[in-house]
Amino acid sequence: MQPERAAARERAAQYLIRRHSYHWGEALPWLIAIACFFIFPDRMTFGSQVLIAVMFALSLDLILGYAGIVTLGHAAFFGIGAYTVGLGAAKFGWHEPISGLFAAAMASAFIGFVSGWFLLRYRGLTLLMLTLATAIMLQETGNLRSDLSGGYDGLPGLEFKPLFGVFDYDLYGHTNFLYVLVTLAVVFYVARRIVYSPFGQALTGIRENVRRMHAIGSPVHRRLVTVYTIAAGIAGIAGALFTQTNAYVTLTVFDFDNSAKVMIMLILGGTGRLYGAFIGAAVYMIMEDYFSKMSPTFWQFGIGLMLVLAVLFAHRGLLGVITDAARRFQRSRKP
Repeated sequence: MQPERAAARERAAQYLIRRHSYHWGEALPWLIAIACFFIFPDRMTFGSQVLIAVMFALSLDLILGYAGIVTLGHAAFFGIGAYTVGLGAAKFGWHEPISGLFAAAMASAFIGFVSGWFLLRYRGLTLLMLTLATAIMLQETGNLRSDLSGGYDGLPGLEFKPLFGVFDYDLYGHTNFLYVLVTLAVVFYVARRIVYSPFGQALTGIRENVRRMHAIGSPVHRRLVTVYTIAAGIAGIAGALFTQTNAYVTLTVFDFDNSAKVMIMLILGGTGRLYGAFIGAAVYMIMEDYFSKMSPTFWQFGIGLMLVLAVLFAHRGLLGVITDAARRFQRSRKP
C-alpha cells in the first residue's frame, strides 16, 4: 500500500509541474495577435478594443473563475481606471500614458480593497446585489459631479503624449495596438504567476469548498480581498487603456451592460482557464461587430442566441470544446 501511495504522490507532483510549465499551445493567441497586426493593418483600432476586452475579462476570471466570486459590478473598476486617466488629462494636465496606467491601477485597486473588505463578507445573491449597487453608486456620483466627469457627455478630445516620448499615435491605431498588446502580455504574465502559485491554489480551494478552507485555518476573507484588489487593479488598467486609445471617456463605462458583457465573454470562453478570456472576448467582440452591421436594431438577439448555445452545449466554454477535441485527436493517433 505504501509504494502505491508514493507512486500516486509522484504522479500528482509531476502533473502539477507539467501544469505550471509553459506549453507551445499558449503561444497561439499571441501569434494570432501579431499576425493580425500585419494582415489587418486598417483594423487596428478595433483590434485594440478586442485586446482591452481580453484584459477586462482576464481580471474577472481571477475572481470568478479561480476564487468563485460572482459579481455584477466589475465595470466599477474599469470605470475608475478610465476616469483616473481621463480626469488627469482633462483637468490636471497629466498626459503621460505609462504613469497614467500605474495611477489607474492603484486607484482601482484601492477602491477594490475598500469595497471588497466589506462586500466579500457576503455570498450569493446578496453579494451580487451589493456589487451591482457599488457600480451604480459610482456612476451616479460621477453624474452628480458632472463639472468634473462631464456627465453623460463625458470628457472628449483627450490628448496624451507619445509613448516614452518617441512613439507617436497614428490614424490607424498601430501604435495603440502594440501598446495594448505589450501591456496585456505583462498583465497576463502576472496573472499566470498568481493562479499557479500556492496563493492561487488556495483560491481554487476556496472556490471548491469554502467551509473546508475555513476548517483548516486558511485566511479565507483576507485571500478573497487580496485577489479582488488585484483583479480591480487589472480592470483599472483595461479602463485606462480604453480612455487612452479612444481619447475620450463617458459615464457609460460604469454601465451594467459593461459588467454583463464581460461576464458573457468569460462564459463563452470558459472560466478558470485564463485563455478562456482570450477566446471569449475575441469571439464576442467580432460577433458583436458582425451582428451590429447586419442589424443595428436587433444585433443583441444574435449575441443572446450564441450565449444560449454555449451554455447548453459547451459547459466549459469554447476553450473546453477545443481542449476536448485536441485530446480526442491525440488519443486517435495513439496505436
